[in-house]
Amino acid sequence: MSQVEAPAAAVGGVGTPGSAASAVPVPVPVSGPRQAGVAGYLALFVSELVLTFRRMRTLALLGVLAAVPVLIGVVVKIETGGLHGGGDGGPAFLAQVTQNGVFLTFTALAASLPVFLPMTVGVVAGDSVAGEAATGTLRYLLVAPAGRSRLLAAKFAAAMAFCLAATLAVSLSALIAGSILFPVGDVTLLSGDTIGLGSALLRVLLISGVVALSLSGLVAIGLFISTLTGSGIAAMASTVGLVIIVQVLDSFPQLHSIQPYLFTHHWLTFADLLRQPMYWDGVWQNLGLQALYVAIFGSAAWARFTSRDITA
Repeated sequence: MSQVEAPAAAVGGVGTPGSAASAVPVPVPVSGPRQAGVAGYLALFVSELVLTFRRMRTLALLGVLAAVPVLIGVVVKIETGGLHGGGDGGPAFLAQVTQNGVFLTFTALAASLPVFLPMTVGVVAGDSVAGEAATGTLRYLLVAPAGRSRLLAAKFAAAMAFCLAATLAVSLSALIAGSILFPVGDVTLLSGDTIGLGSALLRVLLISGVVALSLSGLVAIGLFISTLTGSGIAAMASTVGLVIIVQVLDSFPQLHSIQPYLFTHHWLTFADLLRQPMYWDGVWQNLGLQALYVAIFGSAAWARFTSRDITA
């Protein structure tokens, strides 16, 4: 347990306002996670994790994400006539779904990544700092004191944990729905090679991790925007709005010269992992770009947050 100094007048009536005694600092015990080294950071990270996942909004977002694969599976089942239906001429993922329910996972991730996943991540990342500033809890976190750099790092890590949870919510829901609606067995990859069900499930985990990491650049951007305002709603709206704008820019052929540098451009390269052998070039390019965004906007968020007047 550590201590911070507070005016005596603020502590249980010691001294009276205007008296000499009221100006004397009095040690106040703090039960916050003010511990040294890794243990202190882990305690702070766990606190942020609990705060993130106990919110009804977070659970509702995860529920919506889990419903997306079910909706896709039902629509494909109806449109193709289920096991014996067609599916000719559709996208590669959709053509495979009716043959093997495992492919519903990859279809759901491909459908969620451009819109649903980044929007939910934008809400969580955008609200991480601004939301607590709006409710007034941010100043108490820092008075604890948790340390601004450590607190910002814990918020980033908690937001990344949400990215992983959101991606797994889509993947697990798709696996369950796919196994109910369609046959499940050996998986024929996009390259035409066939792998066993166990290997396919390992690729589901691998691709889920890659998709979660693909959202790290957006998390850093949302965290930076969150340090610029004291309104959680404004930060969330700005982050989600930025995702929409970048997606629109990424759709114009006239902007092909700048599109490779947009954080959304390489998101769907995870499809290269559905080949035998797996193609990693596009995936590494995507993850490298995300790391660059994390470095730039993470540094900007740190510079802003560490110099921010939280009493304002």
